Amino acid sequence: MDLTQLRGQINEIDKELEDLFMKRMDVCLQVAEYKIENNMEVFQAEREKEIIKRVRDNADKGMENPAEVFFTTLMDISKSKQYQRFFVKNDSISCEPLDLNSFAKVAVPGTAGSYSEEAAKKMLPDSELMFFSDFEDVFRSVEDGQADFGVLPIRNTTAGTVARTYELMRKFDFRICATTKVRIDHCLAAKKNMPINDIKIVYSHEQALSQCSEFLRGSGLKCHEHYNTALAADLVKRSDEPFAAVCSRRCAMDKGLVILKENIANANDNYTRFILISKKTLCADNADTISVCLSLPHTRSALYRLLTKFSVAGLNLTMIESKPIANSDFDVYFYLDFEGSIRSADVVRLIAELENELSYFRFLGNYSEVL
Repeated sequence: MDLTQLRGQINEIDKELEDLFMKRMDVCLQVAEYKIENNMEVFQAEREKEIIKRVRDNADKGMENPAEVFFTTLMDISKSKQYQRFFVKNDSISCEPLDLNSFAKVAVPGTAGSYSEEAAKKMLPDSELMFFSDFEDVFRSVEDGQADFGVLPIRNTTAGTVARTYELMRKFDFRICATTKVRIDHCLAAKKNMPINDIKIVYSHEQALSQCSEFLRGSGLKCHEHYNTALAADLVKRSDEPFAAVCSRRCAMDKGLVILKENIANANDNYTRFILISKKTLCADNADTISVCLSLPHTRSALYRLLTKFSVAGLNLTMIESKPIANSDFDVYFYLDFEGSIRSADVVRLIAELENELSYFRFLGNYSEVL
């Protein structure tokens, strides 16, 4: 039998599988109607275990795992379609309109001249900025109503995610309502009349030090982490020690520092993304990105099965980030960004599905980028 004949057989089998798949989906939707009428949950864990055991028992030797994956995927698709029937009303998630042109009090880490200040002014031009030395104080000021919004860095194109921001995102109740990106142009700055050969220690935020690691390593400078690039520049300005700071060119000039070296970042195209957070669920009309946080069970293919839900819903994931859970045995939380709007029925259904099936799930916001 040649390849053409073998492929012909596969085509015939695929047609049979397709017909059976459609038949199975039709019965699954009938099951959904029964569950709705009898006030039953979509997810029936024991029923699922029963099917998987039968499949593995009936599979040929060596095909147990592939058979389980095949039928698990079938069941996940079935559950997703059942959830769509459960939430057929197409309800949207409640939110208030976002107005970035009105006056607002905004909590910002660092001080004047920081990249965070630049991001805040870009997103909210008519605002009163409140500066805090620590990221946690920014979250706290939003939580207690002292500030209407908070601005925090979340990701850099060369140094990756800002760990402190992710850590605090788990601790505080908030919503992301906008993002923007700021071009990072680091320089090395020191006080006037400070001989460059005397400088041995440089201060800056850990992300800035990481972004300039090649230059700093080559210069033999000892790096000390500080709260913020602008606060590091303040420290250098106040000190009589032979210190330098990694900060923006504008910041160095505002603080009256001398720029010893410009463009010291590892990459020329260096950008940091900032998030705008609020205590309220605020959403712009053009919001097109959704962020969520969740945990997954320690079961085989848990992440694969999660991705199946997004695929069935026709939603495109744009970012997956995992962060360790403190005081746990290497457990992690997953942070996901995906395209969509909370005004979309498909998005609302998926969020409802995740809330129902996962032990931990948080909706973090629906937003768009301020250009």
